[in-house]
Amino acid sequence: METYVIVRRGGWRDDADFAEASTRSTAASDAMPGDIAWIRSYVLDEPDGRLGTVCVYRASSPEVIRRHARAAFLPVDEIVRVTTTLIVCGDAATTTE
Repeated sequence: METYVIVRRGGWRDDADFAEASTRSTAASDAMPGDIAWIRSYVLDEPDGRLGTVCVYRASSPEVIRRHARAAFLPVDEIVRVTTTLIVCGDAATTTE
């Protein structure tokens, strides 16, 4: 399995729309055990008021990511394989202050 970043621009109208997509994504991942794992997502405020995401997945191939997206009715604008992870400081989501 490799690590990938998936860019999804303006895929959701609001938080409720994104929450429904998250449920579909989890179900699609559960149906593909060993092929794909959703690690995390960063939700983006798009210029048009919609929400986009940058998602981190572990997957066996880009085609598995595309198949997962089709099953969950998710947009995929770009898939990029991660070659190295550099941690400069702790992630705000996991760091306590």
